[in-house]
Parts: sequence; C-alpha cells; structure tokens
Amino acid sequence: MKIGIVCYPTFGGSGVVATELGKALADQGHFVHFISYNQPARLDTFTENIFYHEVIINKYPLFAHAPYETALAGKMIDIVKAEHLDILHVHYAIPHASAALMAKQILKDEGIHIPVITTLHGTDITLVGRERTFADVVSWSINNSDSVTAVSESLKQDTLEHFKINREIDVVPNFIDFDRFNKKPRDHFKTAIAPAGEKLLVHTSNFRKVKRVEDVVEVFAKVFPSIPSKLLLIGDGPERSNIEQKCRELSMCDHIIFMGKQEAVEEILSVCDLFILPSEKESFGLSALEAMACEVPVISSNTGGLPEVNIHGKTGFMAEVGDTDQMAKYALELLIDEAKLNQFKEAALQQAELFALSKVLEKYTVIYNRHLK
Repeated sequence: MKIGIVCYPTFGGSGVVATELGKALADQGHFVHFISYNQPARLDTFTENIFYHEVIINKYPLFAHAPYETALAGKMIDIVKAEHLDILHVHYAIPHASAALMAKQILKDEGIHIPVITTLHGTDITLVGRERTFADVVSWSINNSDSVTAVSESLKQDTLEHFKINREIDVVPNFIDFDRFNKKPRDHFKTAIAPAGEKLLVHTSNFRKVKRVEDVVEVFAKVFPSIPSKLLLIGDGPERSNIEQKCRELSMCDHIIFMGKQEAVEEILSVCDLFILPSEKESFGLSALEAMACEVPVISSNTGGLPEVNIHGKTGFMAEVGDTDQMAKYALELLIDEAKLNQFKEAALQQAELFALSKVLEKYTVIYNRHLK
C-alpha cells in the first residue's frame, strides 16, 4: 500500500503514535508518506520507503493568520496525485480530517478516489472540539470520514456523547514498540542519579496544566519523608516555571531533577521504580504504557482512558484527580514493600504486552483493507 499519514510533528502522544505507526508500516514493506509542517520528532531514521513532505505556509498581507488548513489540503492533493496514494490516515479531527475531506472532494472532481481514515486522540474531542466554533466541523469531519478510530473506549464514548455522530467508531488503542521500550541494564546510570540507593519516581509529559505536574511534586513531597527517594521530571512546557516555584516552596529542589526533553526516555524509565501520572484528562495514557513496558508500575488519576491501561491494584493504583494524599499513600505502599513492588513491576510488563505494536498494527491494516479497491 501507499499510505499518507498526516500528523502534528511534536512530542505529544498523537504525533508519536502516528510516526511510530508509519515506521512500522514501512517495515512491513508499505510506502509511507508523512505530511506535516515540520519533520515529526520521532521520524529520526529513514528507510527507502519512508518519505516526508513539508507543508509550506506562505504568509499573505491579506490574512492575519496563515491559512494552514488550505495549505495542508493543497499538499495532500499534490501528494495523492504525484505518489498515487491508496489511503490518507489523518490524526486529529481538526484541522487534519477537515482538510483531508476537502482534498478528497477536490480529487473526486478529478476522478480520483482517496479513502480518509481519521484517528481521534483526545484534545480534538475533549478540548478544541467542544468550542462552539469548531463543534459542527468536528462532527462533520467524523461523519464523513471513511473510517474513524479512537484510542480508547473512554474517548469513543466522549465523542458519541458530545457530538452529533451517526456512524461507527472503532477503538484501536495506542501501542508500544518493545524493540525500543523495555527494561535495559543501566545500573551505572542509576548509581549516578541515586548513589545512596534512593527510590526513583518519574513523570514525563509536555508540562501543560492538564497534566497537573504540580500534583506530581506534591505526591513526591509526601513520599520523601518516609523513604529516601528522588523525583525525575522529563519534558518541558508552559507550566515549568510554576513547577520550579512549587519545588522551592516545598524545599524539595535538591531532590527533584528537571531532565528536560529526552529522546531516549526508555533509558531513564529503565532505572525508575514508580511512574506518577495525575492528569486531569487523559484519553489514553501513552506515557504510562511506555513506563509499564519498562517494568515501572503507575500511580495515576482515574480519568479518561487510564483505567483501560493501568489496572488498579495490579499494575499500579489510581485515585481521584487532585487526591495527592491518596496517591502518596499508594506510592508508599509499593516503595516500602520490595516484594510487592516487584510483583507490580511484573504485572505492569504483562499488561503492556497486550498493547504490543504488532497487535495494534494488524487492526489498522484490517481497517485500511476495507477501503481498498
């Protein structure tokens, strides 16, 4: 197959999933064409059947804002015609699905048929899509796509509840590439970070408000007096300065390490003992799944798709959003009992294996084949 993948090029979950999916499809011999305004962050290696096409956004004095959606539709039309694509797989309802459907209609007028597969990741439904200005566009984009997938049952139900949807939505979860995410022997690295044998708690995100990273710091501050430990914060974003201030207020700066954006996050996860994810909203929880693949149990909120990933009392624990007291209690329950912690580490890996890339890739391939002539 010749597949066009349209995604955001950032470190966020949707961009990561779209890129890793494309790379896996290429490994199977398909020709994959990424279409975005920048090279996707995870598109760090190229093979002979992976291609990247940049959407050029020219600035015009007439427009206060560059017309990205129109430029994207034009680029899709160009690539479909030049490369004879079989499928367009777009990640996010707006602007990607809406632009793809514009391209599809224009190509139809030229006698070219291109199926559009839309994957919903979360923010396009739970945040952006609920803006009154965008709601009808989101509904139309979903209803007119050839197939629609959501990354969790929770996200599917949110979509059906908040939009006027008259078609089926397939649940295809996010996945984990075990060739990359697995526990690696990095004892020297752990000794460097925790020379006195401290337990290592970790969080990774884009540091937006919805991730509630300040709650991570609060949980750690409640754990620290009972057990020698350190907190590793991986990522960066708009809330970082507030989080740094929180560390100062709690006098925890000497025990919290800001590691910034990391390409090889699996190397760090491999030496950690517990992953903290207290998000206000989480359509799936890919970062939690990556931690579990590296045998790290998860303490999380119980929102969105997290209960479909983190099994309470088995792979970790869940608490209500904002309940840092309960999260700290759960963390100590594991960190103080080494045998129980090891039991949860094994269970975390077993649960992660249910989301192996090979299993999810097969589901997408079935959906693609529905629409091929």
